[in-house]
Amino acid sequence: TEEEIRGELKNLPGWSLQAAKLHKQYRFDDFVRAVQFMATAAVLIEKMNHHPEWSNVYNRVTVDLTTHDAGGVTARDIELARVLEECRKRVVAAQ
Repeated sequence: TEEEIRGELKNLPGWSLQAAKLHKQYRFDDFVRAVQFMATAAVLIEKMNHHPEWSNVYNRVTVDLTTHDAGGVTARDIELARVLEECRKRVVAAQ
């Protein structure tokens, strides 16, 4: 339910629910870090077989997560958001 999703978002700083999608914009120090984040995440995303809608502009990566078959956000989207948060931590820690 939307209430459950909002509860999960309390543990995912910067994420919001917008138009039946989880949404976040990451900002990194530079383009290289943004691309490193995407590359790091891509390997894990492929293993999960659950792909985000995302884009990169210089030091920003904008992410939207939804499960199209379910018509909205599911536990898989919450899990992918957690994975992306861990990828961000790795990239920032490697600076």
